[in-house]
Amino acid sequence: MNYELKYMQRCIQLAKCGVMGAPPNPMVGAVVVHEGKIIGEGFHRRCGGPHAEVNAIRSVRDESLLKDSTIYVSLEPCSHYGKTPPCADLIIEKQIPRVVVGCLDPFAKVNGQGIKKLRDAGIEVEVGVLEKECLELNKRFITFHRQHRPFVTLKWAQSEDGFMDAERSKSDKPVKFSTTFTQTLVHRMRAMHQAIMVGTRTVLTDNPTLTNRLWEGPDPLRVSIDRKGVLSESVHLKDGTVPTVIYHTGNLREILGDLYKRGIQSLMVEGGARLLQHFIDEGLWDEARVEIAPFCLGRGVSVPQMKEENLRTELSEDSRKILNYSREM
Repeated sequence: MNYELKYMQRCIQLAKCGVMGAPPNPMVGAVVVHEGKIIGEGFHRRCGGPHAEVNAIRSVRDESLLKDSTIYVSLEPCSHYGKTPPCADLIIEKQIPRVVVGCLDPFAKVNGQGIKKLRDAGIEVEVGVLEKECLELNKRFITFHRQHRPFVTLKWAQSEDGFMDAERSKSDKPVKFSTTFTQTLVHRMRAMHQAIMVGTRTVLTDNPTLTNRLWEGPDPLRVSIDRKGVLSESVHLKDGTVPTVIYHTGNLREILGDLYKRGIQSLMVEGGARLLQHFIDEGLWDEARVEIAPFCLGRGVSVPQMKEENLRTELSEDSRKILNYSREM
């Protein structure tokens, strides 16, 4: 067995424990190894709290062993003062002679500087162990810093014959595609995104609240577009219960740029079909999740057209067919 991979896999496993607390900071795991034995481990529990390296080093009972140990960390140790001191400085202070890093941190204040600081101090540093997996772990954080926009997840539900809704009048209710179980999964997705977006038509026809009331966690920032000023003050998006931004001008790139400036790292786009297609056509998406209901409509609102890039099909626990699309970072 390649033990380098084994310890980095443990770092990734630990990092995932911070999925709800770490954002908007990255999820990071760290493991301290002495003579083939793990003597300390930790992860970044919450934004503003101690980083993974700090928690791992603090968990070591016999600190004298650090001088003969290796610390494995899924993301490059930070080199700057933020809400906490630099982790690179702590590693140097504790005289840990070797550091193994999964991937570089794209954050401008780090981005190779942590590794440079460690090497300048005479510490051996290896970079790129399970790099692809470590990048995948923080794909939202990395997309945000590399592309200066939120990580965009498209989501919709449809009939088997490719329609998102039936032809209906304003008084008709929308077609219900989701089960109670899959609707709960959607609310879980909302809880894991910082913002959620729908188009003008969806607000007018469905008047959604866009909250994650079926899953624990903060409601995302609600986002919509109203270039013609047709949304009345009575729609749920204007009820003042959840922070909301409604754009009256700007194309999608400009809107995403503004969300970037607001610090929004992840955006979930729930529709409608025209808005989703705009994101697809302009290449401004990263993942898509499509729920297929086991019935046909015959006609109605057609689904967005996707290319078969990195398509993965799965079944939900209630046997609903789910299509997952992803793009290369």
